[in-house]
Amino acid sequence: MLPESLSRLLPGIGNTPILPVAVAYLGQSHDVLLKAEWHNPTGSIKDRTAAGLLWSIDRDEPLRPGTTIVESTSGNLGMALARLLPARGCRLLAVIDPKAPAATQTELVEAGAELRMATEPDGQGGYLLTRMRIVAALCRDNPGYRRSDQYRNRANPLIHELTTGPEIAAQGGDELDAVYVAVSTGGTLGGISAHISKARPDVRIVAVDVESSLALSTGQSASRLIPGVGASRPSSFLPAGSYDHAVRVSEAAALAICRIFLEDTGLRLGGSSGCTVRAYLSDLTAPRPPRHPVCVCPDSGGKYADTLYDDDWLMTVQMSAVVKESIDSFRAAGLAFQWKDEALAAGRLP
Repeated sequence: MLPESLSRLLPGIGNTPILPVAVAYLGQSHDVLLKAEWHNPTGSIKDRTAAGLLWSIDRDEPLRPGTTIVESTSGNLGMALARLLPARGCRLLAVIDPKAPAATQTELVEAGAELRMATEPDGQGGYLLTRMRIVAALCRDNPGYRRSDQYRNRANPLIHELTTGPEIAAQGGDELDAVYVAVSTGGTLGGISAHISKARPDVRIVAVDVESSLALSTGQSASRLIPGVGASRPSSFLPAGSYDHAVRVSEAAALAICRIFLEDTGLRLGGSSGCTVRAYLSDLTAPRPPRHPVCVCPDSGGKYADTLYDDDWLMTVQMSAVVKESIDSFRAAGLAFQWKDEALAAGRLP
């Protein structure tokens, strides 16, 4: 049972659909279910996270009109917070970085958010640590500011334990045998795992990260291009036993999957969604391949039309050749996607 104060933040959020997809690969046919989180109000799974974070900080100390909430975001969480805060008379100060899509930056400003750009790389392949330092400095210098803190606030995994996990268990049915979840803060994975491990201990939880990320480990990372997956620091929400195994995917392979999926189905997946599908494909050659898995898809690819899906952008980031090689390799292995739902197959895309 959800707390009433949390339920009031959730109208329109969650209960996202499952989309069945037929997959041909390596001479065999498979089925996978995509959890379409782009059906949330601002188009991503972060609508859930935003509701949980605001519920938490309001419970700790009621939000007062005029309060400024400060958060580090790659875009999606900022959009979700900017949607919810005006009803409380509050505003968002979003600390972003150059990887945030131009369309998202425009939408944030139109939603009333103030943007602060982190321009200094953090030395771990991204801007996250720089963004977090800026947030800390803003809150230190402005005592009235409040920090929602998606990286440490336990409400992040909790909202997914209370909503996303139960939905997946119900929609996957008795045949559900694996769930693939991309990792950045680790909140989504931690929350889904907390529910599934109790309700369905027979279901494997697979953490999906990108190469050169530190979200699941320590050490040295390198530059990353896909927003919403990977991190410059280990997650605070994933104690030992939070997942059964991890799959690290190359960004080139994930981008290739996104482009193949668009060509075959007409739908753009977000980059982190492409990562979960790539991880699922890699497990099809494992000793125990998944038979009825769910891939959690945090967002779709509409906002990435001028980056992940743009050929000129691929050339600028020197990924054009390797993505093309990945596409050719997947196609040579027989990879193809097809909607199993007749309405989707007829072009009525979700």
